[in-house]
Amino acid sequence: MSLKNVNTVLATVCALFVLYLGLSFILAPEASTQGVGLPTWPAGNGDSFLIMKGTREFSMGLVIGILLLTGHRRALGWVLLMEAVAPFGDMINVLAHHGPLAAAFGIHGLTSALIAITGLLTLRETSKAHKATAPAPAAQPAAQPA
Repeated sequence: MSLKNVNTVLATVCALFVLYLGLSFILAPEASTQGVGLPTWPAGNGDSFLIMKGTREFSMGLVIGILLLTGHRRALGWVLLMEAVAPFGDMINVLAHHGPLAAAFGIHGLTSALIAITGLLTLRETSKAHKATAPAPAAQPAAQPA
């Protein structure tokens, strides 16, 4: 299996997972918070903040999906690296609110690392492809006899 195929599978899994997370936070915010590692449900109308999180996740999944479908592989690599910041921030948030270390590192930290690795692999793939298609240096004309 080529690096491009592996990267496509990994990026597709990322897109589908992030779309699923987004929809679950939008459609059922209270049920979705059980596994994210925050110790308490927000007071009052806190589900509105979780719906915002869901909208963020869903839009991130759409961006990955659109770049996959349109074949913009280099942009996909950079976007995946950028999107790895969101679960990293979630990990910091869980740690700052004294949530479980397993959730902080096992859910959010691992997710961030996997997305970043997928982005780096995609950039590596596109870097090799870019070098392979780069125009060769122009040949120098042969020296003419005097």
